[in-house]
Amino acid sequence: MTDEEFEEFYAHSTKPLVGQLYLMTGDLHEAQDVVQEAFVRAWTRRSRLDAPTTAGPDAWVRTVAWRLAVSRWRRGRRAGEAWRRHHRTHHTPAPEPEPGTVALVEALRTLSDRQRRVAVLHYVCDLSVEQVAHETGISPGTVKTHLSRARAALAPRLLEEEPGV
Repeated sequence: MTDEEFEEFYAHSTKPLVGQLYLMTGDLHEAQDVVQEAFVRAWTRRSRLDAPTTAGPDAWVRTVAWRLAVSRWRRGRRAGEAWRRHHRTHHTPAPEPEPGTVALVEALRTLSDRQRRVAVLHYVCDLSVEQVAHETGISPGTVKTHLSRARAALAPRLLEEEPGV
């Protein structure tokens, strides 16, 4: 991928990838950060991003961004555990919910991480079950199970009340 092709890829892919990671993580700022970091890493590998063995540059960036988010969660959890072990009593108030948070993001937050990721990849990113399995490293049967459970969990939360009911 040439520099110009990468710049075009970046310009056209940033917003959709941030949206996808936002749905996966439930945190817009985190999604922006990890997608940006993934693009920085992609820049150094741009000559290999369009190789026939890859699922595509957007899948590569999305996977790297997801892994960065998971890594940050783990680091944060370990730091919290370390603070608790050392009996720190400093409490930071929870942040206020982001204005404009949509019902979908709130509903997706109720799913497990794996169900949320699989649902976003399949329904938002429009990947096939096989593509989701390849990107997540889980079997197609397990992907189908997670999709079914995610649909069942999301349905009551996303149904709009009909007028006059």
